[in-house]
Amino acid sequence: MESSFFDLFGPSPPSGSSSSGSDSDLRNGNSNDDDGGGGGSGSNERFDYIGQLLQRGHHHHRDSSSYELLQQKGFDFNRGFLPPEPQVGNIEYKLKLINPSKQRFEHLVTQMKWRLREGNGEAIYEIGVSDSGFLQGLNDADMTVSLQTLNQMARKLDASTSILRRKSLADQRSVVEVLVRKIPDDQHNIEVRVAVLGGADAGKSTLLGVLTQGEFDNGRGLARLNMFRHMHEIQTGRTSCISHEMLGFDAEGSVINYKYNEMMTAEEISDRSTKLVTFMDLAGHRRYLKTTVQALSGYCPQHALIVIAAGNISNMTREHLAIIHALDISFSIIVTKIDLAPPDPILFELKNLLTSIGYRKVPYLISNQDDVLNANAHQSVEQIVPIFCVSNVTGAGLDLLIQYLYVLSPGISNAEKERLEQQPFEFQIDEIFRVAEVGTVAGGLLCKGVLTENSQVKVGPLQDGSFFSVTVQTIHRNKAPCRVVRAGQSASLSFNAIEPMPVLRSGMVILPDYESAEVACGCFFFQAQVSVLFHATRIFKGFQTTVHIGSIRQTAIIEGIMGAGDTGIGTNQSASVLFRFVRHPEYVRPGMRILLREGTSKGIGKVTQVFPLAQTQHNHTTATTTTTTG
Repeated sequence: MESSFFDLFGPSPPSGSSSSGSDSDLRNGNSNDDDGGGGGSGSNERFDYIGQLLQRGHHHHRDSSSYELLQQKGFDFNRGFLPPEPQVGNIEYKLKLINPSKQRFEHLVTQMKWRLREGNGEAIYEIGVSDSGFLQGLNDADMTVSLQTLNQMARKLDASTSILRRKSLADQRSVVEVLVRKIPDDQHNIEVRVAVLGGADAGKSTLLGVLTQGEFDNGRGLARLNMFRHMHEIQTGRTSCISHEMLGFDAEGSVINYKYNEMMTAEEISDRSTKLVTFMDLAGHRRYLKTTVQALSGYCPQHALIVIAAGNISNMTREHLAIIHALDISFSIIVTKIDLAPPDPILFELKNLLTSIGYRKVPYLISNQDDVLNANAHQSVEQIVPIFCVSNVTGAGLDLLIQYLYVLSPGISNAEKERLEQQPFEFQIDEIFRVAEVGTVAGGLLCKGVLTENSQVKVGPLQDGSFFSVTVQTIHRNKAPCRVVRAGQSASLSFNAIEPMPVLRSGMVILPDYESAEVACGCFFFQAQVSVLFHATRIFKGFQTTVHIGSIRQTAIIEGIMGAGDTGIGTNQSASVLFRFVRHPEYVRPGMRILLREGTSKGIGKVTQVFPLAQTQHNHTTATTTTTTG
């Protein structure tokens, strides 16, 4: 088994040294407990030291919600209790499951079905735990029967079970945590979209190369070569565009990547996997920041990995963190290159940054499998930020990161997913390709609805705000052909047009062909409720900024700020703002999230009203006719 990565630094303490509590208790702010397990030795002493460093800053935030959350929830499995059973979500506590009646069994199956719906096909069962969260435990015989009952419940739903961890208690009793997974009937696997970002030279592409190719790096960038798409990226070692990669897992949690066998393809990885993690490798250099922000806004990742090289936190990384926080995307932090530099200084910086007023997060250093499962089970709380320390050369810490990706939840319930699928489809175009013998191919994200092959659709808006009709010819997902794409999935589409197709661009959308001209229409003017996150001075009418709305990225001018008068708006102020696109109309609808970016200035908000060109032109025509008649 891989030794702890802290074994790389400094000598181990003398044998026989011990601590009264587990390393996890000290590191994550939990008090010692009689049933918390045995003492730690060796590299655990260094874990305890760094954990104390991370926790030292929390005493300044005893009144903050994040600190109280950590203390009250007590989500460390080693404390002897868990938080009370949540009424919503995909976590279920069961004290025991021994010989239930037929009626009770059907009720338990219905309950499991609901938990699976809440977790988008994944549920976590804590066996031997009361509803209040107390770890009572079961003896071996009762635990065996309870697990058999749980397996029977899962089989009733065509689901699979796998034991994540087992904790031994006093009197030969134990508690077991089980992952129940059911692939939706209309899907091959459960998919999670993860964005990977960070500053230049942090090791993002190298990390993805190691994960997806199954081979460690040689220390000179060998692993990242398969991630690059252009010659200048290979020459400079810097990613300039969005690169998509995947990592699969089977029902037992074993990794399925390109090293699975010699002839493995992306299509086979998707087919063999019950859980599929699709990565977006984003650019880290400031020159390509607009591409990174557009990908985060357009592809709506369910989770983000912030990669930081051991040493210091770059300004670009701070910028990425601010954008992720503004877009309300859950994230984890990966500290790389620990074979070259100790992680202690960067952990100090991260503790100060994440616990600051702007973030109010709880840094959670991951050192063992229990930490992985604890952090994932409470990721929805959103104050917890797991921190991994890894080396792409030695492989230290990568096993914990892989385990975390295996249990990472998609973050959207089946009920919400079904609600989106019942709406008319809307596909946001983010990338355009020209493929020989195929023609134009559009890549992007289906925000809502269900899109199938041979569907009659409208694509636009054009320069006059109108849409043109085409037929979707083929659909590809994860580098493999498919017949249908559903809400929340990314795909590539080819078209069959009777007339020559106009030139497509990023930011266009695809709507059902039956939508009326009033709905399928672009606009120049729209109104949004905006909060300014940071601006050096004040923002007034006439201010120009880059606007990100989904896959839309365009310069817009502020035509009016409601209620601001001559004073404008500044940092931490909100107002209703009227915008006008500069170059061409875009398809915008109320409720869409908007991100403003101009230099170091940032703002975020939601669209409240749009003024379609068709409506504007109709009003203008009516006014002209009235004037002429008068």
